[in-house]
Amino acid sequence: MRVQRFYTSQPLSNGAEIILEEEPSHHLRQVLRLHPGDDIILFNADGNEYAATLTLVAKQGVTAAIGNCLRHEAPAELSIHLIIGISRGERMDFALQKATELGVTHISPVFTERCVVKLDEKKSISRMTHWRRLVINACEQSGRCRLPIIDSPIGIGESLSHQHADLALLLDHRSDKSLPQIDRPQSSVSILIGPEGGLSGKERKLAGQQGFIGIRLGPRIMRTETAPLATIAAIQTLWGDFAE
Repeated sequence: MRVQRFYTSQPLSNGAEIILEEEPSHHLRQVLRLHPGDDIILFNADGNEYAATLTLVAKQGVTAAIGNCLRHEAPAELSIHLIIGISRGERMDFALQKATELGVTHISPVFTERCVVKLDEKKSISRMTHWRRLVINACEQSGRCRLPIIDSPIGIGESLSHQHADLALLLDHRSDKSLPQIDRPQSSVSILIGPEGGLSGKERKLAGQQGFIGIRLGPRIMRTETAPLATIAAIQTLWGDFAE
């Protein structure tokens, strides 16, 4: 039986005992129905992964004794920053979940001219909570020990002005350039992808002014939830950890 992995925001060290947060406690108690003495794995996004043993499983709380550090995940040699236009619920969820599994290190959801999703302050906070939970679950499932950064949603212009990667790419089926024609970045790359309907001409021009290079992935036009996954996978194959 596979040993289940859980994220905790708490410090972890051999010999310590912690009370797990509400969400993992509920999952291992009500869904997995684990018991005291069962083994789990814990990580807290510092790159280390620890063996742990449940010592109490009850309605009032779940505690775990921390064992040895099982492994250390080094920071990614190639940092991948995904800047993505906010799309409707399931499409956005799918893109963020799979981008996390593929090793993206930074995610910036942005409002664009063609965004159909409108978020006020309350909805933005709720959506951020949902996205963070989704990313945590993807890290638990995929074996990642470091969580990608997720920015609060902002306008595309403000987001692009904060971009400082070695290489900035705009996925655009109109471009005559492909990834193999692009020089390998030293340590970081940003990817800009629009929502349903793509980016406007004004937004593409703004991206170009901020140093983004337009590229196309083959002859087909991809959906907003497919495009980031194909791009990240191609980048990881050419320059990232798929080549290891």
